[in-house]
Amino acid sequence: MRKLKGAITSDKMQKTVVVRVDRLIKHPRYLKYYKASKNYKAHDEKNEYHTGDVVWITEQRPLSKEKRWRVAGLIRKASTPEERAEEADETSDKESRERPAKAASVS
Repeated sequence: MRKLKGAITSDKMQKTVVVRVDRLIKHPRYLKYYKASKNYKAHDEKNEYHTGDVVWITEQRPLSKEKRWRVAGLIRKASTPEERAEEADETSDKESRERPAKAASVS
């Protein structure tokens, strides 16, 4: 049974979330790594996970045409809009205190 980690990009359906799973792929000729992502539809019975949450999904029998995964657990909860606004205010306050005002040059 496969287990993948990803971030929820949509929770607009009933009992279903869309999870974006990112992975690194090594290019066969140039041997450099590049990022690729894929979206999976996963079953969320209680509608308890929301956009921005990072979750584990596991493979299971097909539940519908595209839904073959189930949300296994929460890794990290997404921050609320209020918390994000407070963090943005704190960082802008720190930046304004750290940067001294530029003195006007006299020519």
